[in-house]
Amino acid sequence: MCSNCDYTIHGHHHHYGWDHSIPPADRVAPGSTLEFTCLDSGNGHFTPDSTVADVATLDFSKVNPVTGPIYVDGAMPGDALKVEILSFKPSGFGWTANIPGFGLLADQFKEAALTLWTYEADTLAPALFGKHGKVPLKPFAGTIGLAPAEPGLHSVVPPRRVGGNLDIRDLAAGTTLYLPVEVEGALFSIGDTHAAQGDGEVCGTAIESAMNVALRLDVVKNANLATPRFTTPGPVTRHLDSDGYEVTTGIGADLMEGARAAVSGMIDLLCATRGMTPEEAYMLCSVCGDLRISEIVDQPNWVVSFYFPRIVFS
Repeated sequence: MCSNCDYTIHGHHHHYGWDHSIPPADRVAPGSTLEFTCLDSGNGHFTPDSTVADVATLDFSKVNPVTGPIYVDGAMPGDALKVEILSFKPSGFGWTANIPGFGLLADQFKEAALTLWTYEADTLAPALFGKHGKVPLKPFAGTIGLAPAEPGLHSVVPPRRVGGNLDIRDLAAGTTLYLPVEVEGALFSIGDTHAAQGDGEVCGTAIESAMNVALRLDVVKNANLATPRFTTPGPVTRHLDSDGYEVTTGIGADLMEGARAAVSGMIDLLCATRGMTPEEAYMLCSVCGDLRISEIVDQPNWVVSFYFPRIVFS
């Protein structure tokens, strides 16, 4: 994948939280290219032989392991780390789960559910979702960030101003990400790789899939970023757009409740028109449907829309 990368960072250099006291896995010069071996968000807990019973034994103290950290020479607080995402080498296996107590509709989906995926790692052809359809793939890293200045071990689950568990689908090959540096050397780590995800990741998991990632790391002096920003190389939904969308909405004074209503409406639609169980529809929405804020100015009510790509059923 990256035969000319300057460094290879193996998966055994992983950690389960952000802490600037973790010793660097390596020290690199600005402009270096690196290939990271990334574990999936379940730390390898799920295999092709897993069953839904394995959801209950997932160790939440070891979710979202990230490979690193990497000390980048010259990076200082107030700078930005420039992360050019070069390429992905997927594994061909993934999983999606409804984990009780987790996800946008956790109060409605209280039972565990699990979908196992196999896909063509070389061609990235759409992955079969049982008898129901095929999901277009777009590999990306869900967790990508730097160590915070605040001392101690910080959970990898919530995102923060230095990045982390951003779960932004468009942090894919060709994108350039800029992260605010809070500590000397930046201390960059990456993991939680996905083969596909919808904007919102509504059930809490995407197609979670181990893969290698090639990056170039550089330093932008005195950038003084408040939060991460990124630049994409072109259109971001062309893998989904060709057959249009089914769209449901949520309307009201609370954006979170609007999001819940829009997703619930799509689950109902998929169950009624495609013969899915609610759990199947919920997981499918998480891996390929997009939540969007359609209107946020016509007070007191805002509009949240949920876009489901019809190409899944083509």
